Amino acid sequence: MSKKFYLVSLGCAKNTVDSQSMGSLLSQAGYRSTDKRSDADLLIVNTCGFIGPARQESLDTLKDLARRKKKGQLLVAAGCLTERYREQVAAEVPGIDGILGTRRWMDIVDLVQQLRPGQRYPEPLYHLPEAPTVGTDEKGVLRAAVQGASAYLKIADGCRRPCAFCAIPLIKGTAVSRPMETVLAEARALQDEGVQELILIAQDTTDYGHDLGLKDGLAHLLEGIAREAPAIPWVRVLYAYPGYVTDHLMEVMASSPQVVPYLDMPLQHAHPQTLKRMRRPANMDWVYKTLAKMRAAIPDLALRTTFIVGYPGETEEEFQALMDFVQEIQFDHVGIFTFSFEKGTASEPLGDPVPQEVKEERLARLAALQEQISLARNQAHVGKVQPVLVEGFNQGISVGRAAHDAPEIDGLVFIEGKAEVGKIVPVRINGAMTHDLTGVLAG
Repeated sequence: MSKKFYLVSLGCAKNTVDSQSMGSLLSQAGYRSTDKRSDADLLIVNTCGFIGPARQESLDTLKDLARRKKKGQLLVAAGCLTERYREQVAAEVPGIDGILGTRRWMDIVDLVQQLRPGQRYPEPLYHLPEAPTVGTDEKGVLRAAVQGASAYLKIADGCRRPCAFCAIPLIKGTAVSRPMETVLAEARALQDEGVQELILIAQDTTDYGHDLGLKDGLAHLLEGIAREAPAIPWVRVLYAYPGYVTDHLMEVMASSPQVVPYLDMPLQHAHPQTLKRMRRPANMDWVYKTLAKMRAAIPDLALRTTFIVGYPGETEEEFQALMDFVQEIQFDHVGIFTFSFEKGTASEPLGDPVPQEVKEERLARLAALQEQISLARNQAHVGKVQPVLVEGFNQGISVGRAAHDAPEIDGLVFIEGKAEVGKIVPVRINGAMTHDLTGVLAG
């Protein structure tokens, strides 16, 4: 009887890709996946260590599994938290048998084969060697997470940006791009599987290919996908970096029917002084001009961004500048977070001087403003026919997403009647809510 593994994936879509890749390697080694913790021989948590609440969720999940671990079960902690806080994880969670760093997920089978069920480990078995060299492709594993008709395809890992608040470079190291021929081969494989939406992800997709000597690498990659995988209807780009959305990238997005009119570009703030303290691009004139240029070039462009409120030194005047900016630009989707103090980052010397109640109050004000904007943006879709990727059906209602909504983070479209799951169908929008739409099948 083959052994079974139970895998919990926490954090972002990039972690989801690594989790499914680990699952693929375990399956190749003879393991079978199970959704029942009690049936598993191997328990794995792919942790997130980005900010405090995410770390706590990861620790709580590990503690729960360690507490309920049965005789003979092995518990492995993997991912971002273990890469940076391995000693803390080992100290706080007795019962962990193995620790696997985020840069060595591809060695999950090697680690597990070194562990022995029933053997007590005074210290977890660590597997945390250095990251692979640039351009390697570990064990030929497809670096994509397929969820229904959508697939997240990781094109690079790590980041070379100097953002003061971010621990990603400490966890994952500098950016390592995957070879373009490898990414294109995987896009073709996903096309053959019938994937309807390909989502390109990295810590910074606009930096793709820099380490490979490519200029405008993301634009060239999108052109390659259009050439090599033309049957994938939707290609979506997440996590662009301000200042690196080039004219060539805009041209490709505007001219390729596959590339959905959607861009996720985390700006983090809108006041130049705050951005300078964040060590982020502070040229707001570039932001205004680029967003205007993109909207002029790409009809129906949906823009998503992310902001941090309560960053050290943020005054009421700086926060008001952010409010005014959001009011003027009219984003479709906005993610808002309060500043989370992280030891070891460049922002550590600034401390955490903004009181938590002030952070929460500013978050609530900005969220209330964005809700009004999101509702108005959604109301503009009413009466139009839009392509919708159907993801489920329940009690007479089909559920899907329009091209202006990314999975998991944006809104949904609720469709009267039954539509074929996994297909893109035309839907006439007849109602709008703050985040979601309603409609009926058209034609």
